[in-house]
This record gives sequence, structure tokens and C-alpha cells, in this order.
Amino acid sequence: MESETDEMRECLIDCLRPRLKELIVVDRVLDLIDFIENEKKERIRQKARNDGDISAADYLINAVVQKPHTPGWFTAFVDALNTGGCKFAADYMQLNLPTPEAEAENENCVRFIHLLIPSLADMATETVCAHCFSKRLLTIDERDRIMAEIVNRGSRSGARELLRRIIKCPPGWYSTFLQVLKDTEHHVLYNELTGNEGSDKKPSLKDKPIATRESPTSAESCDGTESMEITVNEQPMDQSTDLYAGNELSSNSEPSQPDGSALEVARSPEKEITLRDYQMEVAGPALEGKNIIVCLPTGSGKTRVAVYITKEHLDRRKAEGKPRKVIVLVNKVPLVEQHYSAEFLPFLKNKYKVERVSGDSQLKISFTEIVKKNDIIICTAQILENYLERANSGEDEGVNLSDLTLIIIDECHHTQKGGVYNHIMMRYLKQKHKNKRLVKEQKEPVPLPQILGLTASPGVGGATKMEKAEEHILRICANLDASRIMTRRQEEFKKEQRKIVVSVEDRREDPFGDVIKKIMTAIHNHAELTPTCDLGSQNYEQWVVQKERQAAKDENQKVRVCAEHLRQYSESLNLCNTIRMQDAFSFLNKYYEEEMKKKTAPEEEHKIQITDSERFLFNLFKDNKKELETLAKNPEYENDSLSKLRTKILHEFSSRDEARGIVFIKTRRSAIALNQWIQENPKFADIGVKSAYVIGGGDQSVVKPMTSAEQKDVLKKFGNGQVNLLIATTVAEEGLDIPACNFVIRYGLVTNEIAMIQAQGRGRAEDSSYTLVEVKNSGVAEKECVNEYRKNMMNKAIQKIKSLNQAAYEKRITEFQLQAIMEEKVRMTKKKQKDIKNESPSNVKFSCRSCSEPICTGDDIQIIENMHRVNVTPQFRKLYIQRENTTLQERLLDYETNGFIACKNCGQRWGSMMMYKGIECPCLDVKNFVVNLNGKKISKCTKWNEVPIKFSAFDYAEHAINMTMSDNSDDDETM
Repeated sequence: MESETDEMRECLIDCLRPRLKELIVVDRVLDLIDFIENEKKERIRQKARNDGDISAADYLINAVVQKPHTPGWFTAFVDALNTGGCKFAADYMQLNLPTPEAEAENENCVRFIHLLIPSLADMATETVCAHCFSKRLLTIDERDRIMAEIVNRGSRSGARELLRRIIKCPPGWYSTFLQVLKDTEHHVLYNELTGNEGSDKKPSLKDKPIATRESPTSAESCDGTESMEITVNEQPMDQSTDLYAGNELSSNSEPSQPDGSALEVARSPEKEITLRDYQMEVAGPALEGKNIIVCLPTGSGKTRVAVYITKEHLDRRKAEGKPRKVIVLVNKVPLVEQHYSAEFLPFLKNKYKVERVSGDSQLKISFTEIVKKNDIIICTAQILENYLERANSGEDEGVNLSDLTLIIIDECHHTQKGGVYNHIMMRYLKQKHKNKRLVKEQKEPVPLPQILGLTASPGVGGATKMEKAEEHILRICANLDASRIMTRRQEEFKKEQRKIVVSVEDRREDPFGDVIKKIMTAIHNHAELTPTCDLGSQNYEQWVVQKERQAAKDENQKVRVCAEHLRQYSESLNLCNTIRMQDAFSFLNKYYEEEMKKKTAPEEEHKIQITDSERFLFNLFKDNKKELETLAKNPEYENDSLSKLRTKILHEFSSRDEARGIVFIKTRRSAIALNQWIQENPKFADIGVKSAYVIGGGDQSVVKPMTSAEQKDVLKKFGNGQVNLLIATTVAEEGLDIPACNFVIRYGLVTNEIAMIQAQGRGRAEDSSYTLVEVKNSGVAEKECVNEYRKNMMNKAIQKIKSLNQAAYEKRITEFQLQAIMEEKVRMTKKKQKDIKNESPSNVKFSCRSCSEPICTGDDIQIIENMHRVNVTPQFRKLYIQRENTTLQERLLDYETNGFIACKNCGQRWGSMMMYKGIECPCLDVKNFVVNLNGKKISKCTKWNEVPIKFSAFDYAEHAINMTMSDNSDDDETM
């Protein structure tokens, strides 16, 4: 029992070692420890004289934990720390830990003293020393040593010795030290430390040296003193001014950063990693080299746990002389920079080489080299999968799983069928089971990396019974080859947020919506359509989409064009119910302006066909436009949801000193409209609301997507307070590091239990609230009730899985893994059969989706860079018109897109005009056509890989020669 206790104490000291090294003053403590031999004590003293306290403290800790232990060794060490004036270190040993906020504030104060040492060294050290002793910042022995330093080496050297001692005092020393400076009339130094007027220079808060995630405001008020502004001298400090002498840092050269944030991190000193008890507990099995899933609520420090595990993994393998390579996988581009700048680089940059690669990075081109040259690589999962496939196919130098020693998978609940995480892990599982065979055959197995999964919620996968919920979570564990799923103990969870459900009443009158529905009914009658669900509902939108696809396939242009317009009216009803009537009107008006432009040819001599149905639809909107515009301006008829949202936002900002919140909303268009409404409303401006929106980066929507740089800019402004209200689609629910919020509002948006848990986790501040605002046709309250049930079911399922004995757990995991491997084999067989494109290109025909005119056959289409399908035949050139598109931007490749092509007959867009190495190539988008394969029409082709044809490669040289000869013949005719 005693040895177990000793092992726990050793483990505690080892975990606290980084902090203890900073806090122990060796010469204070060493003589008070009687179980360390005198010879060893002398070596430690010599180390302190040569290399400084931090290096010597490391030696001292090694001597303390060295076996065999004498009885009472731990208590003697704690007593020595207390008696020797290292009370802060003793508090750590007894787990009397400061709050993360207090620790962060104290750390900032230490860093600040670090930066201002050139000024502070000019103080009247002897006087300040006496006052510090009277205020109990120094012991008698320390005072005598500082006075001796002043006599032997001068006042400046004594000042450095004094500062080196006081920064190791418990939190509170900073305000005491400020008072000492004030009492000793060091007014210039006092003003410089507090940023008060009267100092010689006016520093700036934006140059704060340290910012911590746990306490965003910590640098503003250390120990309750006046808020201070800080000026940072960006010249490197002279070694003689380093308060932690002997803690030399390795000089890894970091790559130049595209923005200032990562560069600032690279220049700042490396942080020490300190885990809380529950974080240390969940990390335990991973520190032993086991595969695990860490399941902690959003805001509980999952990534910090991963950083700690990474460091321990690299340290251990380095000590053992083994290869080491860690790769951190994320599922969103912004997360690459976030994990790099906020977590892995600040804590590990001085010992290990850290790099990040994403789809936005030029480094992806040399990913194999990046892997070879760095210890930690943070990247999007698709990049790793691409390079694993390269290595597998042998066509190019790639990356093997055996090159890696630890894979960290962020948001690992996505490791399911079809996902890129699952593709990577399927390679792992196949090799794992091959290794078992190799071992039986007494052959060398292929080394595989350790796996660490991170998630806030594995979900239940739509399960309605506990058994299915368990199975869902066990399958995720199997896919990640996790030996355990680690969670925080139930009793340790923080207090649940206040959840508020705001119900809304139907409008007493909705004349705007009535006009829209009247128009839609007229279209139904014209097209002879009979809907079976409420207009504007999600079911109605699905019904309209199906009608459009079937009509395109049947070449029924009346129904197809009516269904397309009905979809726009349905969207306007949603906007009317969610935001303002004027937003709905503006959306419809813009749509019809764009449609009319399509019917106008660039050359006046050419006329684009307008069908009777299109003329009917245009006139229908025109006849009702004035009434809609008038109604949209009448605030009396606005929806109740918007007024409830306004009341809630005003309440949050008026009842809090510093409110910061997120409103989650369903569509990109409504996010933009809601943000515009807030910015145009003077009531919000009066109480200091500064809003911005963040939406997704994919281009599936007709709304212009947000680039990752734009997302990052908005989130940065939200982090530093320039924006305090974020309007976001589901892109901000998961993964993205969004600073602590006071309130979260889901406005007419509820998806699944995972999204609910993630969204709730965005409200990390104390006393945060979580509000649901009902919107007509959204069913928010009912869906949220189901999600609460699923969340509780998930927690119970996790506990049941954790209660399984290891043998039963591993048996079920193995069964699921073998099943997954077999299913993968079947899937790959089917895929190979599907990928065998035996069909002749001449067997596929394309017709315009709008007017059904035949366009071309597969023989006319060629493919550029195995990606772009183009038709450069002279016949095709006669069928389209070309329009400018100002939203398309030049790409830094061998091609650029500078416009789009449309049907000369009806104006339907077909694709873009691509300039490829000086040649104009009409590039087709298959979703704009009806595909006819061997006489069978396919209406639902949205991607080219759904067309089972292998197109011939574009022959640039041949086409260029033909163009040149054509130009020459034209010149001859002219002559």
C-alpha cells in the first residue's frame, strides 16, 4: 500500500514538474531536505550557479523522487518548500491549485516583469529590497543574498536577483510589488507597470505579450491592480536579463507565417502544459500508449489534453531512441490554423518542429517532405488520405501509416461509413488484422501508429433504443480501434446552462405571405400540380425538387420551369417567417432580375426564346410586385419570431456588463439578412451590439460562400471584442474555437443531438444561457425535446459501455471491425465494377436542362487534368452565348475562369468559359444537362463521376495546331 502511495506521489511530482521547476528557489530548499546526500546537494548547488534555478530544480526533483524512498520523504519535501519560502510550489504539491484565471493572470505578470527588466534594473535596489522584506515578499536569507549581490556586482545585478525571487511568490505578489514601488517613490516605474498617464511612453494593449485561452482578460488586470497597457520591445532579450537563467530554449526556425497571429506565437516564450485532474485522468491510458477516445464537453480542454499526450509521446520515444511522428487530423480548414496557433505551436515549438498544411496552403504540394522534416503535422484529413493513396498506388511518393507514430483525430465521431476519417482508419484496421496473420507466420508485423480520438459527443446515430445507441458508439470505438472511451465523471460536469424555449404566436394577419401563397396557387393551377403539404414547409421544398427533376427527365418544360420558380417562392416564405418581409421581397426581386437577364442576349441581333410558361411567370410576379413591395414596408405585419429574438438580444446586452453571444440560424441567406437587420436597427447600436455573420465555405449554395480567410477574420474580431454578436450557420457549431459566450440562441434551427451539444458548448462563460426561439414550420421545440432524450440516452450508453469488462468490450469491438472490413471489401468490389467505364462515349447524349435541345455526345467532350470536362468542337461553339461573371476570380493555376456560357436558345447556364494555356475552353457542369445513356434519361447527375463514361484527354498540342491553321486560312482569305 505504501509503495502504491509513493508511486502516486511520484506521478504527481512528475505531472507538476514543469511548474515546480519555475517556482522552486533551490538554495532556499536544498539545505532543508535531509534525505539527499551532501555530495548530491553540492552538485545541485553547482548546477544552480552555472545554469540557473530551473535546471537545478530539475536535478533537485530527480533527487527527491529517486528510489528507494526514506519514510516521510514526501512530507519532508513539502515542509522544505513551505519553510524555504516556496509556498506557491508547496501549494501545488498539496493540490491547492489556483484557478486557471488566477494562474493565467500571475503568468502574465511574470512575463510582464520579464519584458520590463531593462527599466526595473535601474531602481534603488537596496531600498526596494528592504520594503519587499517588510511586505514578506522576501525571506531573511533572500534579503541577505540580494544585499550581497549589490555589494559584489552592483545595484542592477541585485535588482535582477530581487525580481528573480519575488516572481516565485504566490499570486498577489504583483500588487504588493506595485505598492512597494509607490511607497519608495519609483513613480516612473510604477506608471510604466500600470500604464497610468504620466509615464514617459504610452504603451498599447494590442502588443500584450501573452494571451491565454482560459482568461481572455487576464493581461488587463493582474492581481486586481489598475488595468495596464503594455509595450513590447521586439528585440530579443540579452541573456543577462533573463529571469529564468539557465532555461535555454532551442532555436527552431519557424516558417514565415501568412498572418501576424502565428508569428506572434512563434516569438513568444513556450508555455508549460498544466492539466486539471479530470484531464489527467482521461489522458491516462493514452500516456501508456493505448488507443482511446477522449469524450469531453466542448470547452473542457480536449485539445489541451491532446497537446499534453503529444508531448509525452514524443518525449518518451525520443528518450527510447525510437522514431516519432505525430499527425493531427481535422475536418475543417480553419481548424488547422486554430490548432496550430492556439495549441500545439505555443506549447511545443521549442522542443519539436510543428507545421500545418491545409487545402489553402501551398505546402500541400510537398506534403511528403513536410512529414519527413517535422515532428508534428496538423492537416485536413483529406490531404493525408490523398498521400496514403499515393503510397498505396505506387504512382507517386506518398505517406505510409507506418511512417507515423501517433494520429490524433479531432471530432472523431465523424469516423463513420463514407467519411474520410473512416477511409484512413479502414487502412489501419486492415493492416492491424494482417499483422495478426504475420505474427502467426512468425514474420515481422508492420508498425502502426497509436490512435487518439477527440469528441464532445459521439451521438446515437438516430437510435431510438438503448441497444442501438450502444451499438452506434461501439462502432465508432471499433473504427478508431479504441481500447476505451474516456469521459469525465458524471458528478464533475459543470452546472447545466439555463435553457429557455421561446414559443411564438402565429401572425394574426400575414398579407405578404397570403400574396405569395396566392401566386404559388396560380402556378400550381398553370402547371396542373397538386401539392400534398403546407406551402413553405421542408416537405414542400422536397416535393418541388422531385417535380423539377422528373419534369427535366420527361422534357416537360412547363412543369420544370414552374417547379423552379415555386422553389424560390417557398424560400421567400421561409425568409418572411424567419427575418423580415422586405428581405423576402428583395430576394424574389433579385431572382427575377437575374432571370430576365438570362433572356437577354449580349448581341442584340440574337433573340433568346421565352416560353409561354416563362412569360406567364414573369408577368405574374410583375402584376404582384407593387403590392408585395408595399406590404413589405409595413412593420405591423412582421413575424413574432423576429420580435421575440429582438427582445432576447436586447435583454442579454442590457443585463450584462460585457455580453457576447451567438445566434445559430438555418440558411446562409437568412444569416446575411439577419445580420443586416441587426446592423440597421438603431436600438441594437444604442446598447453596443456589434454583429457579423459567419457562413460555410462550400459553393453548393447560390449564396456566395465565405472563404476560410474571411471566416478567420470574423472569428478573430469576435475573439478580441470588435464583434460581440455572431450570426452563424451550422459551420460554427462544431470544432471552431469560439471564445466564451454569455448566451447562445438557436433561431428556428435544430438538427441532431451532436449539434445541440456542440452549440450549447459555445456558451462557455459562467451563467451562460441557451435559448431556442421557435420559427413557423421549424418544429424547434419538438426536435429539441427529441435531442434531449437522445443526449441522455447517449450518456447512459457510454456508461454501460464503460462498465463492460475488457474482454467483453474487446470481443464486440473485434466483431464490428471484422464486419467493417468485410463490408468494405464488398463496397470496393462494387465500386470497381462501377468504375469500369466500358460504355462508349458515343452512347451518352446531353440535352439542355431548360429547353431540352440536344447539345452534344460524349465523343465531343474531353477532360483536362482529369478534372474539367470541356467541349471545344466548332459545332458546340455555335450553340452557346458567353456572359461575363464578375464574381469568378482568377486562380493561380494554368487556367482561369472569367465568365460563363449559356444556351443560345433559352439562356440556361451550362458552365464556365475557362482559359487554359491561352486557349478558350467551354467547361461544362453536368447538373445543367439531362443525360441520356443508351436511351435511358438520367435527371439527377450532379457530379461528373456519376456518368459512367471515360472521356478522352484533352490534346492541347493538337488543338493549338488546329487553331493556328484555322487562323492562317482566315488570314489567307483576307489577303
